[in-house]
Amino acid sequence: MAEWRDGGVTDLSGRGDATIPFRHSANPPFLHSAIQDVSWSLLPDPAPHPGWYNMALDQALLERAERAGEGFVRLYAWAPWCLSFGRHEPARRRYDRERILALGIDTVRRPTGGRAVWHARELTYAVAAPVSWFGGLDAAYRLVHETLARALGRLGVPATLAPRAAPVAIGTGACFASHTGGEILARGRKLVGSAQLRKGSAFLQHGSVLLEDDQRLLARLTLGGAPPRHEITLQDAGGRTTAFGDVARAVSAELPEWGGTWREGIGPDEAGALAAPHLAQFQDPDWTWRR
Repeated sequence: MAEWRDGGVTDLSGRGDATIPFRHSANPPFLHSAIQDVSWSLLPDPAPHPGWYNMALDQALLERAERAGEGFVRLYAWAPWCLSFGRHEPARRRYDRERILALGIDTVRRPTGGRAVWHARELTYAVAAPVSWFGGLDAAYRLVHETLARALGRLGVPATLAPRAAPVAIGTGACFASHTGGEILARGRKLVGSAQLRKGSAFLQHGSVLLEDDQRLLARLTLGGAPPRHEITLQDAGGRTTAFGDVARAVSAELPEWGGTWREGIGPDEAGALAAPHLAQFQDPDWTWRR
């Protein structure tokens, strides 16, 4: 298992459980063009959930992708707002736990690597699928971000992918404080921060599209000096407020270009049952603050 990089809509297709038609692309994204008969489930979930539930469900989707060879894209939000740490981040050395507790701020540790993220008014995406569908982890990382950038372009935000940069040490600040290459930028600043994890034959990649709230709270919670902020919100990049549903619809419109068959799948009851085995871990303060 290896970590890589930091890092109201109820029916996005408008057709209930109808299959989203596969559109052949002139430049199919899959490196293995023979892989086309694949099954994707789109999980639009505008009802926000606590951090421990969100991470438990993402972990469960990763395991199901490995076990059953299925693909999932989930779009979701957070309530209460939450501070997440990367899987191996030294949170006890980096952040003021006493102040976090005094302010009543929720915390969770992600299954993926990377650095801290403040989850407030944002759209979070998660992709869980077999690695072979994309031809590798780097190819998956890039394709997901290219797709998100095109979706943001639909909303009038000129998004680009960051050039490759030198790696950043795990203890040098928040996820949005810098980029290492391939992240989504707007006006030269980081708009989407992502993290990736491989488990056997499958991978999980999830990340935050900042709608309105930036990451300045992290500077108040960081022990010692915080690095300069480098993020930008969708509101600042586009000059207007953009709702969760608008972004979700834009993303969903781009997804069929990946190929395969797309359905809206897994209702709240099934999602809760999938997440249940992992809830205790992500609710456990000892797990959250283990480093």
